[in-house]
Amino acid sequence: MTNKLVAYIGILGVSLFAIAAIVGPLLIEDYSVVSQYISESFASDTEYGWYLQYFGYVPSGILITIFCFSAPKYFPSSKLIVAGFFGLALFYGLGTVLVGFFPCDAGCPTDVIDSSLSQLIHNAMGSLTYIFLPICIIAIGLGLKKMEGYNRLSQIAMATAIISGIFIFILFSNPESDYRGVLQRIIETSFITFMVSSALRIRKSIG
Repeated sequence: MTNKLVAYIGILGVSLFAIAAIVGPLLIEDYSVVSQYISESFASDTEYGWYLQYFGYVPSGILITIFCFSAPKYFPSSKLIVAGFFGLALFYGLGTVLVGFFPCDAGCPTDVIDSSLSQLIHNAMGSLTYIFLPICIIAIGLGLKKMEGYNRLSQIAMATAIISGIFIFILFSNPESDYRGVLQRIIETSFITFMVSSALRIRKSIG
């Protein structure tokens, strides 16, 4: 694949995620972006959840996976960069596919008691994603730090990793917070910012 195609795949992948995250709440009466998780917009009891799953999150995850596995080719050779992007492919790409296939129960409860198998898989994958994504992005940032011409992207990587890490810690400290919707959206915005920045940098590369 050409660098431009890879870049467009990455941008389209996160764009589908963002569109689904914006449209989903608009389809549900009294949904609060402040106090409700994104996953609650496509929970098992929602009327339009199936459409959000299979036209939004699942294809988004597939495209993100393809982008992250392809991205290292367009950056200087570095084990940290490869490991970071492969980690993103597994946890952000395939993780998004899994949470799309396995929606949470009504209300997306965090208590495992009486949870369905789909809910358990959803929560487990979501937790692993949030634990490892900042680490993966930091690895990429460190790998790019000493590479000529990549200082800006390295700074973006470090900044988005730190911001997301802080808000993930806050969210994990109180997953039932009245502001959990806002916290999650800040985290996802950080991830998307890094992904788009990476895609735009790849688009400028030779290939």
